[in-house]
Amino acid sequence: MAEEELPGVLILDVGGTHGVLEDLAALLKKHFHLITMKEFLGRKEEMSKKIQSVFVFECRPTIDRELLESLPNLKVIGNSGVGVDHLDLKMISSFGVKVTNTPHAVADPTADIGMALMLASARRLVEGNVLNFLGPSYFFGILQFFCDRDDLSESIFGM
Repeated sequence: MAEEELPGVLILDVGGTHGVLEDLAALLKKHFHLITMKEFLGRKEEMSKKIQSVFVFECRPTIDRELLESLPNLKVIGNSGVGVDHLDLKMISSFGVKVTNTPHAVADPTADIGMALMLASARRLVEGNVLNFLGPSYFFGILQFFCDRDDLSESIFGM
């Protein structure tokens, strides 16, 4: 299928600080004609009819009434991330638009980070790291702790 025949998807941008990751954009290009917000705003009249989907990545682009009114053929908003609190679901559904989300996509990494934070807190890992790199005199004012860095390979620091 030619790129012009593919349904249009509105994204904020590709790359940069807030744009869709380039690997993800490559995946989207297999199924959609990507239209950046800049392209959309520059040729709003022409582009508005082509867009059937909006891909929200890191809460961007912002979905508001003005945007929804300017997209007459919009069918679905795909949200990538945790939760849909940033979307006004009632307003979006009043336009007949469906919202999708990836609720389990980050479940394992979230659990991993949660466990790491609990262990770091319970074992005072941050304080131990300060001691290791800045020295005990920085943390306590006097020498109370000594860590021979050559022995770290045979032990678990802080446990």
